[in-house]
Amino acid sequence: LGGKSMALRSLDALDDENAVDKKFYLQYQFPPSSVGETGRFGVPGRREVGHGALAERALQPAVPTNFSYAIRVESLVTESCGSSSMASVCGGCLAMMDAGVPIRHVAGIAMGLILPEDDGIITEPILLTDILGIEDALGSMDFKVAGDDFGISALQLDVKTLGLDVDTLADAVSRSRTARLHVLDIMRATYPSHR
Repeated sequence: LGGKSMALRSLDALDDENAVDKKFYLQYQFPPSSVGETGRFGVPGRREVGHGALAERALQPAVPTNFSYAIRVESLVTESCGSSSMASVCGGCLAMMDAGVPIRHVAGIAMGLILPEDDGIITEPILLTDILGIEDALGSMDFKVAGDDFGISALQLDVKTLGLDVDTLADAVSRSRTARLHVLDIMRATYPSHR
């Protein structure tokens, strides 16, 4: 799948002059069985589309623009008790390296927040790093951050209650950077460079 004429997909536009050739795709699948449930599995739902788009955006800046092949990464989540989209970023990066794509290391981390209350008054917020499913469900924030050593390439913030202030968010960004760099070090130790 070589040059521009062989792009896997041309994004729709009203006229041919504004059409965009897309050469990098991340397909994200999250079947009900990955969380111990049963159900239909077919057309991607809103959650799958959103998580896949987040992981794709996180990896896109690291893919070389002069790479002559179209790339499709498939992330099939088989078990989940944490951030499967951030796992898709890390796994997608390593998969592309293993396939010979000259990509730099990209990692993702999910942050959470618990806002304890005492008689209806919020006390000291508790930030969580690399949250589990129950912490996501019961917490006050789900903050996903992905990037490389140089910066953030994608983020998503879901706030579930009032009470998130700027200082707490700044602390979450700082802690997510520390955690992301730690994950990047582990990835580098496992897979120093592409093939």
